[in-house]
Amino acid sequence: MNFHPMTPREIVSELDRYIVGQNAAKRAVAIALRNRWRRLQVPDELREEIAPKNIIMIGPTGVGKTEISRRLARLSQAPFIKVEATRFTEVGYVGRDVESIIRDLTELAVDMVREEESAKVEVSARNMAEERVLDLLLPGEIATPERPGGPQSQPESDDTREKLRKLLRTGKLDDRMVELEPQVQAGATMLEVITPENLEEAGQSLRDSLSNMMGNMRDARPRKTSVKEALEIIAQQEAQNLVDMQKVAAEAVSRVQENGIVFIDEIDKICGREAGYVGPDVSREGVQRDLLPIIEGSSVKTRHGLVRTDHILFVASGAFNASKPADLIPEFQGRFPIRVELEALTEEDFVRILTEPQNSLTRQYVELLGTEGLELVFEDSAVRELAQAAAQVNAQAENVGARRLHTIMERLLEESSCTAPERPKATVTVDAGYVRERLGPILEDQDLSRYIL
Repeated sequence: MNFHPMTPREIVSELDRYIVGQNAAKRAVAIALRNRWRRLQVPDELREEIAPKNIIMIGPTGVGKTEISRRLARLSQAPFIKVEATRFTEVGYVGRDVESIIRDLTELAVDMVREEESAKVEVSARNMAEERVLDLLLPGEIATPERPGGPQSQPESDDTREKLRKLLRTGKLDDRMVELEPQVQAGATMLEVITPENLEEAGQSLRDSLSNMMGNMRDARPRKTSVKEALEIIAQQEAQNLVDMQKVAAEAVSRVQENGIVFIDEIDKICGREAGYVGPDVSREGVQRDLLPIIEGSSVKTRHGLVRTDHILFVASGAFNASKPADLIPEFQGRFPIRVELEALTEEDFVRILTEPQNSLTRQYVELLGTEGLELVFEDSAVRELAQAAAQVNAQAENVGARRLHTIMERLLEESSCTAPERPKATVTVDAGYVRERLGPILEDQDLSRYIL
């Protein structure tokens, strides 16, 4: 099992390429990621005793909490799932069961391991697919023990086969049509007795069964396809046959248990109201209590076996604008020992967000309009003016952080985006005057800016 070997400083440096500021949060997740690797290096008797240090990220909307989780997923090279706390409700209320988080995480891990295993047998599957396509191109010949599934070993037959193989590998037969025989799926998915505890798993099994059934119906008769497409289809079939799904499931469960990461967003939305309040919001505290066993460590039944959650890392985040972390029940607070506060974004931060990250907004729009042949040039004065406009609107209306830049950029470039196909090889220079011309009237009318920007 491979865990991410990057040092905390390297992880922070990688996050810096996409996220401006928020160094405390970056350091916290970097240390947590490195600790997953460190835990595997300690003696076995101590390894089970080292629990992950779960994290709560606190900060206003649009400052980078979700973006950190997205980048964390790519850096971790581990089973990772992001969920919204508001999707779940207390047992007895309409909503998803919190254990579905672990089931979904396990399914993601199975897909991850299956892709890795398929990549390992890709060459073998491709060779087998090549032989089967050659059999289709040379009909009427008999398979022998010397060449299972292939033609009888005759000198002239071998010469023809090798000539076809060369043509096949150079792509000269890609457009020739062949007839694929139907693939019979052996066995059927068994369904357990449906109970409230396994209702969701039964639903997934039923979907899989119906999917297999529909697939078998579609493949019940031969179909004609090009050689190029036939190679891809047969290679996938052969790879699927070569992969041991029992081994895949066992490895996936192991990865989830040892290295899984769950990111729970909008955690502040399940804070209860003031003491003594009676009403529907009782389900908020109920979600916290339902989450507790999973975060503390329990066994969750999945389609691939029991999954222990003792060593899964949980990262929670919330704006906490209408509540505070202390409003969470004490048991829940205790399971998140590390708390980091993300800072609200300033005008200077907006300038950096527009220019510094590898996926900066200005670069995105330059590339998007460049596909139409329109050259878009942003001057420094325009970037400063856009940052000032975003900070101004955030101060006057709701502070939505960096998301305000998306709205402002769309408004700024609305005309260019609309007319770009009609102006090939044109150049649009965006300077401070251009920004004031497009956004000035809206910014001056506060009522209008509240609804448009």
